[in-house]
Amino acid sequence: MKLQTEPLDWRDGDVPVSRRFDDPYFSLDNGLAETHHVFLAGNDLPARFKDGFHIAELGFGTGLNLLATLDLWRSRKQSGTLHFTSFEAFPMQADDMIRAQQAFPDLASIAEELAPFWANGAKEITLPDLKFALIEGDARITLASMPIPADAWFLDGFSPAKNPELWEPDLLSLVAQKTAPNGTAATYTAAGHVRRALDAVGLTTTRVPGFGRKRHMTIARKAL
Repeated sequence: MKLQTEPLDWRDGDVPVSRRFDDPYFSLDNGLAETHHVFLAGNDLPARFKDGFHIAELGFGTGLNLLATLDLWRSRKQSGTLHFTSFEAFPMQADDMIRAQQAFPDLASIAEELAPFWANGAKEITLPDLKFALIEGDARITLASMPIPADAWFLDGFSPAKNPELWEPDLLSLVAQKTAPNGTAATYTAAGHVRRALDAVGLTTTRVPGFGRKRHMTIARKAL
């Protein structure tokens, strides 16, 4: 079964914008650079990579974060398997996902490698260096059943003002519960209510410089 259709508009021919949330799926400035700054560097990657390292993500979107992370894993010749679990309530149609990924020529080889999986509606992908799972549905319900805690979180929902469900205190509490000791989280948003909610559930937050037009972003760490 193919992924359901999520209504989109296209800005400048390359950037998908969600009609549901009236928000672009990645930065209008440079989506790949944003992923590197916010999610990879924000979680101190690749320095923390190790065999079995588990990344969990709220908001799969176009799959850009997965492609960029796997590209970094491979470029550093990291041994072992990267585990990547993504939660998505409104999956993008496969054709749209593949089209969106074409905006990043630096990731073309990995995008081409994974495209057949998306076209076939795959929810799990197992490669020699990757174990990926896409969990469809409301993360407020599905996250509780994630069996392995995450070493790093990519909190990549749409803007908290437009997609408040992914930034609710109860969901962020689940994120904290499902974070390994000394695990981290990173997000492009520096909204005060998000930082306070993360702090309240035991993830110590820090506001740091954001990407592009965003002055600040948030990183967080769970104590040992």
